[in-house]
Amino acid sequence: MTTIAVLGNGRVGGNLAAALTRAGHEVTAVDRTPGAAARAARDARIVINATPGEGSLDRLVGLREELRDKILVDVSNATVDGPDGLPGALIYPGSSLAEQLQEALPHTRVVKTLNTMLFPVMTAPAILTQAPDAFLSGEDPQAKQTVRELLVDLGWQKEWITDLGGIQTARATEAAILFVPHVIRSSGFAPFAISIAR
Repeated sequence: MTTIAVLGNGRVGGNLAAALTRAGHEVTAVDRTPGAAARAARDARIVINATPGEGSLDRLVGLREELRDKILVDVSNATVDGPDGLPGALIYPGSSLAEQLQEALPHTRVVKTLNTMLFPVMTAPAILTQAPDAFLSGEDPQAKQTVRELLVDLGWQKEWITDLGGIQTARATEAAILFVPHVIRSSGFAPFAISIAR
């Protein structure tokens, strides 16, 4: 059992918190109550960032001491919404939210994952008709291994998880969010993931 704090209790955070609890972990889902994020992060071994990406950097920098020596799993994408509310552009072109977080939090082990799919797939990858991919980006191999084990607890088969390398590789997976609005407009809000055909 791992102690996990999930920052953000919307569709993504709530879904992850419920699934990780079912998998036997001790999970605290954090809302915007003042001080709640700091308390939860301080007590957790792993912190999951499921807050809206456009404000994640400021929120998490404010938790710098609480996040020291922790694993920060970043599942958010930092985008500017288009007129229809769907992602229209990247906030950090030429970089990524994950890179910005790692630079701002040098004593925290940031791992990017689960940001290339609609949220239902994060905790139920087998609902898709084809095998999906979950990608890992991060500088710390041990942290990535810990996150890999969490993904297995969420129903991801080991062969569906691909370690892309260092945190800089997150700029590729974060850019994949730009596929999402076009796919949704084309085929509706049905679960899907960006996958590599092999």
